[in-house]
Amino acid sequence: MSADLTHLDEKKRPKMVDVGKKEESERVAVASGTIKMSQEAYKAVIDQTTKKGAVLHTAVIAAIMGAKKTPDLIPMCHPLLLTSIDCDIEELPELPGFKLFVTCRLKGRTGVEMEALTGVSIGLLTIYDMVKAIDKGMIIENIRLERKSGGKSGDFVRQ
Repeated sequence: MSADLTHLDEKKRPKMVDVGKKEESERVAVASGTIKMSQEAYKAVIDQTTKKGAVLHTAVIAAIMGAKKTPDLIPMCHPLLLTSIDCDIEELPELPGFKLFVTCRLKGRTGVEMEALTGVSIGLLTIYDMVKAIDKGMIIENIRLERKSGGKSGDFVRQ
């Protein structure tokens, strides 16, 4: 894999990469991240007793919206026609907290890693926002790409 920076032109000015000549392929990216919180906050989310409503359902909607808005937030990301965005939230009572997974799919000329990562970030931030009245000490961490497929660089699976 090349270490060349592709978002700079020959005069070192920022540019958006031209993907027009790349072949279209099926592309999938899965990202995840966790949020740790107090037992009191965790119980309020599970029992749906927070004042702001159904936290996990809202976080899923926010993650989908975040993935769709990625090119508005990350300057060099291409607007993409995502064909699918799936979200899953795993309860982690031992933390206590939650792990959010976002899977983005499309058939296109550029990858969907940033969309999956942005979706995770926005979903977790939504949980924080909705529960911060109970626990301002929550920790969002381990936002990462789990796997991706398609494209010139091939497949990636986190070990």
